[in-house]
Amino acid sequence: MRSNIVLWWILTAFFLVVAITYTVWHILEYPELVGATKVEWVGSTALLFGACMSAMIAVYLARTHKAQGGELPEDILTADIDDGDPELGEFSPWSWWPIVLAASAGIFLVGMAVGHFLLPIGVALFAVAIVGWVYEYYRGHFAR
Repeated sequence: MRSNIVLWWILTAFFLVVAITYTVWHILEYPELVGATKVEWVGSTALLFGACMSAMIAVYLARTHKAQGGELPEDILTADIDDGDPELGEFSPWSWWPIVLAASAGIFLVGMAVGHFLLPIGVALFAVAIVGWVYEYYRGHFAR
């Protein structure tokens, strides 16, 4: 996690340097502008907000790392792969239900953008996908 914190601080510094360079470059490129029009506010503000958001993530990760009290396995050079590999449960590589679930979400979102008549179709397909996915292990060759 320490390496992530360092990378986010580097990204913060990068955004700050680019924001300063961008603002100064615009002022030097257009000397005929006066007052508030000398600064190109949209790009300068966006780059400064990028720096602020990167700093927020770096601070959050630093505080989280400090609150954990210990090092994560990826920070220890002598750690094994199994030390940071939690048990995530069971995944069915033969299952088609995640594809049906993704299709139902796609139909629902297209329905929100194109025509509301697709919304109930997406919800119905979602219900079928969830029921099929949940009960996949209770029937057929994979029953327990």
